[in-house]
Amino acid sequence: MSKATQTDTPPAPHIADSHDLIRVHGARENNLKDVSVEIPKRRLTVFTGVSGSGKSSLVFDTIAAESQRLINETYSAFVQGFMPTTARPEVDVLDGLTTVISVDQQRMGADPRSTVGTATDANAMLRILFSRLGDPHIGPPSAYSFNTASVRASGAITVERGAKKAVKATYEKTGGMCPRCEGRGSVTDFDLTQLYDDGKSLNEGALTIPGYSVDGWYGRIFSGCGFFDPDKPIRQFTKRELHDLLHKEPTKIKVEGINLTYEGLIPKIQKSFLTKDKEAMQPHIRAFVERAVTFTTCPECDGTRLSAGARSSKIKGISIADACAMEIRDLAAWVRGIDEPSVAPLLTALQNTLDSFVEIGLGYLSLERPAGTLSGGEAQRVKMIRHLGSSLTDVTYVFDEPTSGLHPHDIQRMNELLLRLRDKGNTVLVVEHKPEVIAIADHVVDLGPGAGTAGGAVCFEGTVEGLRASDTVTGRHLDDRASLKETVRKPTGVLEIRGATANNLRAVDVDIPLGVLVVVTGVAGSGKSSLLHGSMPAHAGVVSVDQAPIRGSRRSNPATYTGLLDPIRKAFAKANGVKPALFSANSEGACPTCNGAGVIYTDLAMMAGVATTCEDCEGRRFEASVLEYRLGGRDISEVLAMPVTEAEEFFGAGQARTPAAHKILTRLADVGLGYLTLGQPLTTLSGGERQRLKLATHMADKGGVYVLDEPTTGLHLADVENLLGLLDRIVDSGKSVIVIEHHQAVMAHADWIVDLGPGAGHDGGRIVFEGTPADLVAARSTLTGEHLAAYVGA
Repeated sequence: MSKATQTDTPPAPHIADSHDLIRVHGARENNLKDVSVEIPKRRLTVFTGVSGSGKSSLVFDTIAAESQRLINETYSAFVQGFMPTTARPEVDVLDGLTTVISVDQQRMGADPRSTVGTATDANAMLRILFSRLGDPHIGPPSAYSFNTASVRASGAITVERGAKKAVKATYEKTGGMCPRCEGRGSVTDFDLTQLYDDGKSLNEGALTIPGYSVDGWYGRIFSGCGFFDPDKPIRQFTKRELHDLLHKEPTKIKVEGINLTYEGLIPKIQKSFLTKDKEAMQPHIRAFVERAVTFTTCPECDGTRLSAGARSSKIKGISIADACAMEIRDLAAWVRGIDEPSVAPLLTALQNTLDSFVEIGLGYLSLERPAGTLSGGEAQRVKMIRHLGSSLTDVTYVFDEPTSGLHPHDIQRMNELLLRLRDKGNTVLVVEHKPEVIAIADHVVDLGPGAGTAGGAVCFEGTVEGLRASDTVTGRHLDDRASLKETVRKPTGVLEIRGATANNLRAVDVDIPLGVLVVVTGVAGSGKSSLLHGSMPAHAGVVSVDQAPIRGSRRSNPATYTGLLDPIRKAFAKANGVKPALFSANSEGACPTCNGAGVIYTDLAMMAGVATTCEDCEGRRFEASVLEYRLGGRDISEVLAMPVTEAEEFFGAGQARTPAAHKILTRLADVGLGYLTLGQPLTTLSGGERQRLKLATHMADKGGVYVLDEPTTGLHLADVENLLGLLDRIVDSGKSVIVIEHHQAVMAHADWIVDLGPGAGHDGGRIVFEGTPADLVAARSTLTGEHLAAYVGA
């Protein structure tokens, strides 16, 4: 054999290169029905399907969850004891997994001390930069941190070495926290008229703070503390007595022989109410906080959160407070202008982080922006930043609708980023509905055919071309293009917004027509939310339905959240002659073994905890005696297991006819949630499902103007049609609907469009177009106009 022939034979593939598939066999998480798929590695795979078809169950709850669990198991048992414990997903075989990095749409924590800068590494790098180059030099990086307080202490330390020896020591740490607002940027002011009625005495129930009744512990403390007379009306208190009531520092007292601590009302309220996230409070406490507490910019630091020292230190005339207040793209330009060889590696790293923000379309944010105010899409892109410059390869990135909240113009950028991550040799899995993203996929997995119990099966697996030709719901709708409406509705009036300056708005004046469907659009960061959430006149009777997560424990479900359970419980109680509390799994009717949860959570300390179905109630959540009571031939647990559509028929006629329940169920079916079961825990709902659940609840409100924030989030192309039908029904019933939206099908369906821009941040905040969709397409004068024209094929 000649040498030439020898070199021509290709070498046999290495055995290590044969593992290029992630194999899932028999997945049964949530509604998945024994799903088996093979996903190619180092490719971009898009998972599609109607809302509720099981995409997240497959990608997040099966593939990502098992990868995380296996990584956790590589740690020592001691370390695992400190980690969250997760059970193995319901799946027969999971093969070829790699490390998964999940980038989801969970909003970032609403802690007032968390900002865009602290959530990424940008703030930490800026602090080091200022501690090296700042003039005057005021201390280490902590001296520029608004989350670090200055501490000074002195005392004696006893060192035991042979004979005991006491050493005098002083300890000092310089922090950058503003002492007045403690790094929050705002101070709280109390409206005293909301705390008490000064015409009454304490014993007559002067205090109007939730939980502070005369009969409880607080009543005993106030009457036994001896600082003031509990029978004297508050308006007759001396200055000293009023100070003790409101501001007294914690003081030990004895009441009825019991040692207690007395503290003034205001510090007590600050500790018990104001340290908590407002969204997580019970409704009556949240209402009290909104009434009694006003948040004003801190007068000492002017909202910068930093101490005078930190603000005085500057580089090229810019302090760290100024740097954090700049838009990130301006800050990136400023950092580029600093030429200092001693900190060159730090400047390069900071530059790369800031450039990533600009590249991903978030150059309009500033580092001081509170993390809790970012939208779901913005939060997801901020989380992406730390992965963009990462040198990891061969990992699996999992994205949950990365284009939500993005204008069609920005989707192009996001696609480039996803492809860049893939080209570095990573596996990219994306749950997505937008045709623009599906189009760039190397591989598509379409789940369905329906939602809930009607979904959970693979309808199609293959290329985008194959999907187009297939007869699945996604395949049929992939090339759908909404057409512009022939005629638009005539407005019945206008809502005037005058001189709006919230965030980046430039004194915007706009008349929003009422009685029609209005779409407010524009690139991300152009000022849409600022206009609708920050500038609406207070008397407008606006019902705002946003995407903030519903705070729900695993005990909350659609029936409890919408108030549907009340009429159902009453109907059961009336039919059986017993009290309604028996039919609540959180009250008297709860199964005593699992306390009405239906499952028993076992914490196995060092190993993954497990949830097992309660053996006594078999997951039904109620005591056996309660299940003997029936309504229309069904017991309460069977009713809670019904999907909305079935329950709507059940409560609509016959023995179980309950008009109050039927009305709520009809609204749930209207917003496209007919497949949810009444007892499904809220923690298992997707972001889009939660928003539609809120919409169903608010549809009963008296307001005449509905403001919806991207209601198409998480909606399949086929569901968008149903949503448009619902919006039409709301408008036709005499209400006004204003939608913040990027989806071209919704824009094409609008009666009136308000387009903000032309760019984001300080390049936006102006109205660049207002008129009908047809006028916008004809003019093509804005980015939105160009994309809409291309979409409708004009």
